[in-house]
Amino acid sequence: MSGVAVREAGRLPYEVTSFVGRRQAATRVKRALSSSRLVTLTGFGGIGKSRLALHVAHDVRRAFSAGTFLVELANVRDPMLVPQAVAAALGIHDRSTRAPEAVLVDYLADKQVLLVLDNCEHLLGACSRLVAVLLAAAPRLRILATSREHLGIVAEQTWPVPPLSVPAGSDSSTSQQEGRPYQREALTLFEQRAAAALPGFTINEENEQIVARLCRRLDGIPLAIELAAVRVRVLSVGQILTRMENRFRLLTTGDRADDPRHQTLRAAVDWSYNLCNEHEKQLWARCSVFTDEFDLDAAENVCTGDGLTDDDVFAALAGLIDKSVLTRTEERTKTRYRMLETIRQYGHDRLTEAGAENALRCRHRDYYLHLAEQSDAESAGPHQAGWLARLRAERGNFWAALDYCFTTPGEASVGLRMVSALWFYWAAGDYLREGRMWLDRALALETEPTSQRARALWITGWIAHRQGDRDGALVLLNESRELARKLGDETEFTYATQFLGDREMWDNNLTRATQLLDEALARHRATGHWTGPALAIFSIRAQAAGLLGDLDRAMVLLHECRKICTELGERWRLSWAEWNMAITWWAAGDPTKAAASASRSLRNKRELNDLLGISDCVELLAWVAAAERNPERAAILFGALDKMWELIGTPLFGSETLLT
Repeated sequence: MSGVAVREAGRLPYEVTSFVGRRQAATRVKRALSSSRLVTLTGFGGIGKSRLALHVAHDVRRAFSAGTFLVELANVRDPMLVPQAVAAALGIHDRSTRAPEAVLVDYLADKQVLLVLDNCEHLLGACSRLVAVLLAAAPRLRILATSREHLGIVAEQTWPVPPLSVPAGSDSSTSQQEGRPYQREALTLFEQRAAAALPGFTINEENEQIVARLCRRLDGIPLAIELAAVRVRVLSVGQILTRMENRFRLLTTGDRADDPRHQTLRAAVDWSYNLCNEHEKQLWARCSVFTDEFDLDAAENVCTGDGLTDDDVFAALAGLIDKSVLTRTEERTKTRYRMLETIRQYGHDRLTEAGAENALRCRHRDYYLHLAEQSDAESAGPHQAGWLARLRAERGNFWAALDYCFTTPGEASVGLRMVSALWFYWAAGDYLREGRMWLDRALALETEPTSQRARALWITGWIAHRQGDRDGALVLLNESRELARKLGDETEFTYATQFLGDREMWDNNLTRATQLLDEALARHRATGHWTGPALAIFSIRAQAAGLLGDLDRAMVLLHECRKICTELGERWRLSWAEWNMAITWWAAGDPTKAAASASRSLRNKRELNDLLGISDCVELLAWVAAAERNPERAAILFGALDKMWELIGTPLFGSETLLT
């Protein structure tokens, strides 16, 4: 019913259904956007704010040289995550410890960008503050927001989105009423959506008056009209109208203070709900716990039980798709499902009324905990690219599951497990800032001296170190090592020792670093259990050897790593081993072999979409091009790097050795 299909985070979705009516409205919004740097489309749920904003953004995208980006906020619950959501939409993977607002300001300062902030109403304070900061710092930035309320900023131009034009009160089909043209926006929308549901459907002399009456009853609300139109699969327009009128009579006993249009929309969704069978109703309510797209496996695991079997879920899922309650999207070889926010909120209300919200959120949390721990267990195997894609696709659901853990009494320890198990997403997916935020929150809430805390501490220390927060990393890694020692936990002690050695190396404490790293390497070899973080020991120790001038030792270590990774089918740490080989060959004065290793690394990093690694490889290839007197290639590569590093932050880990 939304008329769009998501392409990739941040980029504007393609318009997959025609934009019906509102041409004049779109022109006025574009005119407003040309004169104001902040335009907010307001109106109640289902009125079409998002659809209008996206259509306008598509129309004006060529005017914004640095791009137009969609920031979907409907599923963001925590106001602190608003800057993160904007950064994610822009593709920024800044690794530093700077405030997210500062990162956005630096990135947008000189860029001609249009941001579409969609569904701001539940985050008004956070959105208003961020928008004010960004507009003040980025003079070429323009923002098109959608919200049920205006943002309340001085520079804001508010544009209330009206319903679609509907025929006046008379049932006559004459072309003019009260001296004004008979506009057909609502009827055209009904006709097009009904024809999609029932090929061949048209509005003609026989049914025009009935369709007009139905659209009046729906007050021209696009969502309500689309919900009604899909029913022509099973009912005539006259039957639809009769059922709607009965529903409205029931609504007269409700809250008379409520906005009539809210009552109308509620009636339309009520009516769709009442046409569902019992299993479909149950599944609709239960699926409301998914705050983002989900797949069949998730639905079966979260929504079965208490009267629903796997077979029931599958059949009800198909029924909800037929009724346009759920929409489907294709993701490579897998189908995923999503609900419009208005539909999801309705289901959530039903779930709450049934007293089942907490139980379903707990099931949802358990499913995503299992998913996180499964990704952890398989993170050093041949399915890394698939896991990273899956974890990225489930981002919103992980946020919701973690939010449940950290806002529900007694659940913080489970949140600590989940946020630690997601290390592969934080580290390999290059979501360091996001991971650090969740880990810090978990550690602050769950302070019991357990092995799980020791693990979370070294993971947070590792991330802090990669962000350049070396003082913070030192505190975290030392605390993890001491706690693991007290608990007698050899595994967590080994990891804390390893990353503490890494931390010491970057402070040029090479003697201390090599002692710690050699101890950790010996412990890993003794267990033979090679996880992703464990395999990092080879590259770290090789870097220390390189800094000490022992290039032969560095190569031996990296070849050992490559052998283990190849046996495991692991590519993330393999790609870093290849990159470190390239750096070692460069230091040895052999740019040809350096380029060969960097190219091998780059192939794996592209497969994993490792933005940091891709940038590091291109950087080294640019060095080689310059050394081999190929200025044109070097200029192209260095030019591309400017944009790459801008999205990531500090180039080459901030290493003075590599940067000079």
